[in-house]
Amino acid sequence: MNNEFIYDIPQSRVIFGAGSLSQLVGEIERLGAKKALILSTPEQVKLAEKISTILGDVSAGIYSKAVMHVPIESAREARAFAKELGADCAIAVGGGSTTGLGKAIALEYDLPILAIPTTYAGSEMTPVYGITENGIKKTGKDPRVLPKTVIYDPELTLTLPLEMSITSGINAIAHAAEGLYAQNGNPIMSILAEEGIRALADGLKKLKTDSQNIDARSLCLYGAWLCGYVLGNVGMAIHHKLCHTLGGSFNLPHAPTHTVILPHSIAYNEKSAPEAMFKIKRALGVTEGTAGQALFELISDLDAPIALSSLGLTSVDLDKATEIALSNPYWNPEPIKKDAIRHLLQNAFNGQKPF
Repeated sequence: MNNEFIYDIPQSRVIFGAGSLSQLVGEIERLGAKKALILSTPEQVKLAEKISTILGDVSAGIYSKAVMHVPIESAREARAFAKELGADCAIAVGGGSTTGLGKAIALEYDLPILAIPTTYAGSEMTPVYGITENGIKKTGKDPRVLPKTVIYDPELTLTLPLEMSITSGINAIAHAAEGLYAQNGNPIMSILAEEGIRALADGLKKLKTDSQNIDARSLCLYGAWLCGYVLGNVGMAIHHKLCHTLGGSFNLPHAPTHTVILPHSIAYNEKSAPEAMFKIKRALGVTEGTAGQALFELISDLDAPIALSSLGLTSVDLDKATEIALSNPYWNPEPIKKDAIRHLLQNAFNGQKPF
């Protein structure tokens, strides 16, 4: 164990439990807000309308145009809309796309965010934001974008389709897996990361059998909370750099891309982070093989995507993706080498099991 570390953790207020959406009005009052702008994707507009009805006069309006990777154009439009309405808080309903939009608004129009996650993305637990401009997704950290309150209501995830639930859950596992070998990691984050991986892996297996199992939904949301908390408090490495590249520059779907890349990025770091690999395997209940192989088998057993080629990437994109990923790379336990990253992407493109 590393006996030297700094523990400096920003906090959100968390309300967890089935039916906890009922506490929304009280939480807005607690923030001292009176005009709430509700954010959603077009697919989640019915839930946004339900929340608007619950809020009554406190609802300032709905902006339902959140999209993946937060294009700068979308962020500017939403900021202008919030200012026009005179909103004094934003309620982000949905997954990472909506939470990301709320953060983009908070960066320039200083208003508190209240997050109501309906996926397992984990963005609601982080002061990290990402905005895509001119085909490049840039990320940063700012305490203003961390949601003040997060309401985790498993009942709101029951309508999340099974396939999206699984890829969203693997996306969350990626946060914890990289947190286990983070340059600025600490023992507390490692404990949370391992527990988050365990809870999500168990919960996803149960969802595969019964997607309406509220206990399984609760377990997944609990795991996602822990994994998101890790993401918000320690640095990430090559896995997240590759996924940001593939998402921001090639518009690949966020969670499925994380799902495909994860076993390969973990395999890339296998020799340089043995303690992290042991903990990943322990969380997955696996003793044989490597951590990368264990993740690949979990993903395969869940019938989730295993190949970048199935997500719309073409073989001619691989060289460009390698070059973008190598520009301003994240810290990584295994040195970043062009040929090795190109090989990683080729294996992920083909859907080959790490070896």
